[in-house]
Amino acid sequence: MGQTESVEAQTVTTTEVDSTSNSSNPTSLESVIAEASAYGNQNTENIDEMALKALDCPCIADLKNGACGAQFSEAFLCFLKSTSEEKGSECVNPFIALQNCVKANPNAFSKDIQGEDESKESEPVQEYKIIPPDWSKESQKPARL
Repeated sequence: MGQTESVEAQTVTTTEVDSTSNSSNPTSLESVIAEASAYGNQNTENIDEMALKALDCPCIADLKNGACGAQFSEAFLCFLKSTSEEKGSECVNPFIALQNCVKANPNAFSKDIQGEDESKESEPVQEYKIIPPDWSKESQKPARL
């Protein structure tokens, strides 16, 4: 499959997202990436142009300008330019660099982008005491012979 056909196939499988949507309240990293990909896919046949245009999407401005912006941009561009059968499989090193940056800077991305729910952290964990039934306890009486 050639690049033009790949781009056309990607256009068919990519869910179009309104590029004017509010970028301050993204729901997940996957939806933000899908929106940026759709943004870059508008009337562009060259994969390099498409990737650079997707990187200009306002929906990922916070990600590319944050503490891990350089690593995010490198991994994102590599993924978009990927032509391997398993999309992004040749982008392991940029994604490892991004992951290491996020580990070093836990606040680099908002919790909703990372897919973490803050309400789960605030809920107290209920501790249970397990009491075995009486019949399962060993007899305290000495055995008679």
